[in-house]
Parts: sequence; C-alpha cells; structure tokens
Amino acid sequence: MTEKRQQLLDDARRIEECLRPLPAPRATPILVMVSGLPGSGKSYFCRRLASRFPLARLESDALRKALFGQPTYSAEENSRLFSACHRVLERLVGAEVPAIFDATNLREEHRRQVSDIADKHGAKLILVRLKAPPPVVQERLAARAGGGDAEDLSDAGPEVYERMRRDAEPIRRAHISVDTSDDIEPAIAAVLREMEGGQ
Repeated sequence: MTEKRQQLLDDARRIEECLRPLPAPRATPILVMVSGLPGSGKSYFCRRLASRFPLARLESDALRKALFGQPTYSAEENSRLFSACHRVLERLVGAEVPAIFDATNLREEHRRQVSDIADKHGAKLILVRLKAPPPVVQERLAARAGGGDAEDLSDAGPEVYERMRRDAEPIRRAHISVDTSDDIEPAIAAVLREMEGGQ
C-alpha cells in the first residue's frame, strides 16, 4: 500500500470516529449536500436540520481541525480533507446511513464528486443552497472574529468570503435555495419532506 493511500485511510478513520455514534441505516440512502459562502449560515442550518432528523454530519471546519489541529488551509490540506470526507461519505451512503455534508461546495466539480457518490449507491441527493445579503454576512463574519458563537468553528473572514464569492459557480441542478437572513423553518420543513419522501 502506498503512503498516500495509507494516509487517506487513516484520515477517513479519524473523521469517522468524530461522527460517532452514527444514526441507524434507512431503507433508502439519503445524502444532503449544502452549498454556500462563508457566513451564509451553513453550519447553523445543518445543526437545526440534524436536530430534527438523525444524520451523520460532516462539518468540514470541525473535521479540518480534527485532522490538522492548527490548519493552514493549503491546497494540500484541502485535498487531504476532502478526499477523506468523500471516502467517508461513500462508506456511509453505501451502508444506507443518512448523511449531510456541510462545506462550501461552491464549484461544480466539487459538487459533482458528491452527486456521483449518491448516484453510485442509488441515494436520494438533496442539494441546499444557502445565502444571505452581503451586509448580513459581514455582520456575521465580524461576530465570528469576536468569538460570538462557540459552535462556529470556521476561521473564514471577509477576505476569504470575497475570494470565494468570485470563484462560486451557479448550481444548475434542482436544489432548495434558502435565504438565512429570514426564517429558515420553511426550508427545514421542505428538506424534511424531501428526506421523508425518500423512505
């Protein structure tokens, strides 16, 4: 086994340990993928959803810190993190364990890697795009810098938001769009209906 392959297996094992206990398998595999810029409310939305429906929640910010301690956000680090996340998603969906992938997922090539996993295992893929008006995002990022939310593990600030905003690609497949500056309960209910309809 190559060193790179062993590293992938080790990273995936550490990520899966962070997810325990796993929810019970469902009759139909379910994979929820969220997409959104820093400050769009992804992790809050995912926490709210997971409190209503048992999901293995892969939160990229938390898992990055679990793997690297003091992350550098380098290209190599990104590659390791997302390769391991995709491997774990593949294993979970293959075992019919419902999962949600909480990451920016702003580029189509990255979203396609996740949708391919769902397609391979006949899983119901639910894609949720989260957004908020720029002034709301800036307020959230300022609060993040001040440590306002202990559950917010992202280090992304305004400069990362601007860079990612320029790189974001439109979503061309069916998805649920959510403005998190408004009441998100209707969107939570819509995603729950989609998930329960897959049973």
